[in-house]
Amino acid sequence: MKPNPDSDLSLLLTAASAGADEAVRQRLREAGFTDVRRSHGYVFQHLLAGPITVGRLADLLGMTGQGASKAVKELEGLGYVTRTADPEDARVRLVALTERGSRAVQESRRARREYHEEVRNLLGDTEMDALIRNLHALAVHTQGLDLLLQRRLRPTAGR
Repeated sequence: MKPNPDSDLSLLLTAASAGADEAVRQRLREAGFTDVRRSHGYVFQHLLAGPITVGRLADLLGMTGQGASKAVKELEGLGYVTRTADPEDARVRLVALTERGSRAVQESRRARREYHEEVRNLLGDTEMDALIRNLHALAVHTQGLDLLLQRRLRPTAGR
């Protein structure tokens, strides 16, 4: 039996999420951040509080040190992060957001606010408020909200 995307909740949530993600990334591209990928946000979120080691980043991302190093190297090449020596141990390298990385985070937040207002304009206040309440209840039920708030959501392979 073929799934019906008009009534399959999981498919509809996946489609809505993909559409929201693309709308935000389009706004980021328009703001000059043409090279930001969804997976970069998972790294950025762990650098917001300040510099951390690649090993700690790997732990937070649930990946190997080699995988985290690869992500950091890519982001460093794009100008979003920098690696510096730990003042307490020069053998240890700390990863931090650059000014460009911080601006990308700020633009992403702005883009998400704009998308929120776009959807509110589409649905109207009453329907938008109901949508937010229902999505919140679902996120709590699935424990996805806890993962989000604890910054424990993991990147999806291939994104």
